[in-house]
Parts: sequence; C-alpha cells; structure tokens
Amino acid sequence: MLQLENYILGKWIMGDGDGQQLFNAVTGEELASASTKGLNFSDILHYARQKGNPALRKMSFQDRGLMLRALALHLRKHLDKFYQISYLTGATKADSWVDIEGGIGNLFAYASLRRKFPDQTYCLDGEAHSLGKGNTFMGHHLLIPKEGVAIHINAFNFPVWGMLEKIAVNLLAGVPAVVKPATLTSYLTEAVVREIVASGILPDGALQLICGSAGDLLDYTDSQDIVTFTGSASTGHLLKAHPRILSENVPFTMEADSLNSIVLGEDITPNMPEWDLFIKETKREMISKCGQKCTAIRRIWVPENKMEDVQAALSKALAETVIGNPLNEKVRMGSLAGLSQRIEVKERVQKLLASSQIIYGSLDSVTVLDADQIKGAFMSPILLMNPQPMYSTAVHEVEAFGPVATLMPYNSLQEAIALVKLGKGSLVSTIVTNDSNIARDYTIGAGTYHGRILVLNRACGRENTGHGSPLPLLVHGGPGRAGGGEEMGGLRGVTHYMQRVAIQGSPDMITTISNVYQQGATGIQDAIHPFKKYFEELQIGEQILSKERVITKEAIDAFAELSGDHFYAHLEATDFTNTMFEKQVAHGYFLMSAAAGLFVDSFEKNPVLLNYGIDELRFTKPIYAGNSIRVRLSCKEKIPQTKKENTDIEKGIVKWLVEILDAENEIVGIATILTMVAKKEQA
Repeated sequence: MLQLENYILGKWIMGDGDGQQLFNAVTGEELASASTKGLNFSDILHYARQKGNPALRKMSFQDRGLMLRALALHLRKHLDKFYQISYLTGATKADSWVDIEGGIGNLFAYASLRRKFPDQTYCLDGEAHSLGKGNTFMGHHLLIPKEGVAIHINAFNFPVWGMLEKIAVNLLAGVPAVVKPATLTSYLTEAVVREIVASGILPDGALQLICGSAGDLLDYTDSQDIVTFTGSASTGHLLKAHPRILSENVPFTMEADSLNSIVLGEDITPNMPEWDLFIKETKREMISKCGQKCTAIRRIWVPENKMEDVQAALSKALAETVIGNPLNEKVRMGSLAGLSQRIEVKERVQKLLASSQIIYGSLDSVTVLDADQIKGAFMSPILLMNPQPMYSTAVHEVEAFGPVATLMPYNSLQEAIALVKLGKGSLVSTIVTNDSNIARDYTIGAGTYHGRILVLNRACGRENTGHGSPLPLLVHGGPGRAGGGEEMGGLRGVTHYMQRVAIQGSPDMITTISNVYQQGATGIQDAIHPFKKYFEELQIGEQILSKERVITKEAIDAFAELSGDHFYAHLEATDFTNTMFEKQVAHGYFLMSAAAGLFVDSFEKNPVLLNYGIDELRFTKPIYAGNSIRVRLSCKEKIPQTKKENTDIEKGIVKWLVEILDAENEIVGIATILTMVAKKEQA
C-alpha cells in the first residue's frame, strides 16, 4: 500500500511504521497510509527558521507577490490531476472547485496585494505622528517579518484551500510555513505540495509538509512563530493551552467550527425573490461538501408564521438532491470524508434529537447513485425542527459536522438576534431581507457575535458569493466558539505574520529607516527636474521648491466660470459676515491646479506617462486674491509595476508629497499625488 511522504528538510521522507490508514470515501477502499514517526520536529522548525525565513526576508513584497503569482499559474496546469484525487475525498466537481481553484484563487489575490506594498522587505503601518512643535521629532510604525515559522494545523474538509489560503498570507509577509493537514485527506494536500516542490518556485525551507500526527511539534515553538488551527473547538482549546504556547506567548489563531445561522426576515413572503434565495442558499449550505464546512448553516431561523411554508419548500428542494458517486455528472452531493465521520455525525444528531425531531431525511438509509451506500461514507441530508429554541441547549451547543441543520421559529427580530447569540460566537450569519432597516438592526445587533454577515436580497442575488464562502480580502474567523481569531482579510492578514514596531526620531531618521519621505525631512536638491528622470533614477526625498505665483481675483473668477463652481465663498459680491472667510477665497481645487502648474515640467516629453491620482488632499488655510503661493514637491515613495502584456511599457508608480505654501511659508494645502513613470528601456 502507498505510504505518503513528508516534505521536510528539503526532501521527501517517509515516516517509520505503517502509520494511519487512509480510505477512499466513496468506495471504502484503502488508499494509503500516513506516518510521522521518527521525524525530528525540532529539526523541522530549525530548518524553516534558518533556511526558509532568511531567504523570504531578503525578498521584497514585490518579489514575494510575483512568487505567489508564478505558483498559482503553475498549479493551474495540474488541475485535472487534483480533481481526480479530490473525488476520492467524496467531493463533487463543485465541491472540489471551491477547494482547489478557490485555494489557487487565494494565491492570485495575495499576489495582487503586492501593489499595496513598497518594493522592500518591510513597510510602514498607519499614519505618521508629529511629536514636537518644531516638527523635528515624530513617530511612526513599522511592520517587519517575524523571524520564526508559521505552523498551520488544518482541517480535513478543505485539504487544498485550507493550506493555500494560509500560506498565501505568510509567504507574502516573508515567513515560511510548516503545514500539517488533517491526516484523513492529507493525500490530496501531499499531491499539491509535490507540484509546488517540483516547480522550484519557492526558496528552500519556505514550505514543509507533515502527513500524519503532529507529535511534539508544538514543544519547539517560540515567540517568533505563529500557530494557526482550523478544526473543532475542543481540539483548538487543547492546542491553545499547550504549555509552550503559553510560556513563549506564541501567537495562536483559531478558526473553529461554529453554529452558523441564516435568518429569514419578517418582511419576506413566498412570492418574493428573497424567498427563493433563502431556500436555495440554505439547501446549498446543507449539501455543499456534504455539509462538512466550518461555515455551513446549522441553525435556520424563520418567523413562526412561516415555519410550515419553509419546511415544505426546503424539504422539496432537498428531495431533488442526487446523492452518490461524485464522478457521476448527475450527482450533486457526494459522501462524507470517511466512515468515521459518518459515525460521528450520527452520534451528534442523536444528541440533537433529545429536543428536536427529524422532518426530512433519515439516519438509517440513503438512496445513492452509482455507489454503495454501505461501503461509501454516504448520508442523507437531515433537516431537524426544534419548536422551542429559547428553552433548548443542545441546538446551540452541539454541531453535527455533516449535511445537518435545524429549523427553528422566532417571533420578533430582537428575539432572533437573542437566539442567534446563544451559539456563543459564529464565523458567519446571513440575513435574508429586502428591508434595509431590518438589515441594519440585525447587523448591528448580532455583529459582535460574528466574524462576517451576509445581507442577501434581490439586488445582490446574482453576484453574491454565498453564505459559506470566505473571501481573501475579507477577514475569516469569529469570536467566542468560532475561535476568536482572524485569517486572510487582505492587508490585515499579512500583518499577523509581522512585528509592529513603534519608531521615534527626526523626520530625516524615519525617512532613512522607512525609505518613505516624511514631511519635514531634508530634501535632496538636483539641477535636473525630477519629472525628467526615469523611475530607477529617482531618489526618495528628491525635492523642488517652485517659484511663486500670485493668485488674482481674475484667476479666481475664471476658475469659477471654467469649473462651474460658484460656491458663495468664491464670489466677490458675497456678504462674508458670520462666515469662516474675510473675503473672496480661492477654490481649493484651483490651488491644486495652480500647484500643478508650478511643479510640472511640461515643455517637452519626459518619462512621466500620466497622473495616476491624488490621495489625502487637504486645504488647511484660505488664500485670498493678492496672496501668493509656491509648491514644495518631494519624491515620497516608489512602487514598481509588472507588465501585464509583453507590449506594455516598463513603468512604476511614484508618490509625491505636494505642500502648497503661502508667503509666510505656512502650508495652505497638502496632498499625495501619484504619477506613472517609465523605466529606462533595456538594452
């Protein structure tokens, strides 16, 4: 029988002994075994810290992002192989798409996030703070990649997505990973890692794989490491309380299975589009991955006077579900991941039956297509009904991790919110309503108990990604029972793997440390106008101070006519009593336009391709007719861009600090403008 290998210390190694046996979830046949016996987990973490971490930390965010993109493109070439293996887990084509291509999509998403970061190994975080009246002392925050390793202990239900959605984040941050998938479906994770290793895209030590028990792995963690766990709350609590995790204050992020809810708004009736969306979404979350999703709907909340209608509609929808061999195109729900999972789900349902009753499905039999219902881990969808959820405890505490959900009534929105909260924290909840007031009240009322809330109605019915779909740029996690952690979340997720350091010093010092020009720092003067320089030639801090321009009444009037902006403060005839101004004031946007006229070198073609936008524009002091202005323009930051097409111009984005000064040298306007600047043509 095939034995899975562990990818550690830069090579594939089998564990000692036969290990845990793994089975085809559809046929019950033995597939492989997995073992980590004999592995030295201390050496594995040491290798990641000493080999993988330095290699990643030397790479800039841009390099890491392009690395993720290359990896995603490579994995897409092997989709057919991954799908064939995924079917062995009991997953249908649709289930596998979420797991495999959803995971690869995370790589693409975080690859694109590189554009939000500088072309260096670390970055600034948040805003600068002036700490002195003379602007000679300031504070800021840096984010620096941690010097440890990300340890990912994943669940069995998403063997690909569970790995890729996590490593996409830590690799972009510059931290290596040791991945420990759930053994039950680790054969699919191993197949993907084999392709990752074969690609040669990641540096040595950036990714290691353990197929089997985690052994004493956590005994060797330290404060620079980060541990993430996805799975049952009970297992997560045991890991979180590990003595080494506590003594070393190792960051621990838990994403636990939770009793997620869907709520049918009181405004919805069977003749409305939202009714159909509610039934469709509830069914999908019950049968997708055979209900084996941490985000799956477990509690269904319906106004009491609509219980019978929902029961009939949902039972009809579930009855249309074809269950069986996921290789058969007619099948819409495959099997659980293994026979042991089926036993566990049935045991949990029995606990729920103490206060609920089955209104659809059967624990004893299921009709399957092109498969054996006994040998395969098949199970009927089970819809329970609990008429008194306020007085039951099991329905708010016991989760059957399969195609199982409980239908329950509520009498008011406030009661629905109170009932939802009895789950003590969930990853996600959905409110189906076409009333924005109901949506607002539910979101604010239930939001503290959830990591994400989907507001579903006809307006987003076609484009919404669904109750159970975490997205790369939104946080995935939840409070309380859901684990109290966060994953993904775009830029937020990257910061979990970096150390935030407060830095204090002069603007010159902070500019040098951050490689981002800070207001008040000494500028670099050059006889050549910065707009005449290619991207590579520009230096952070390059600066020009323009000549003066007098702002005349005629210019203010002309701008008002040209722009159509006849706000009263810009009109000479206005009575300025009880206003903020003494007399006719120049338009802020006129000042910005005039500033451009002062700093733009516009007489001949130059490397500046176009104006890309304006950020953080503020007007801080009025300019009246007769006042003069000038501009201090400083090169603030440079971000390279990659070519999307071979015919594209090589270029980068340059951020410029624009300070508009009056005759007293006081700032009257400030902004960051972005220009697209060409790179030198390669010989």
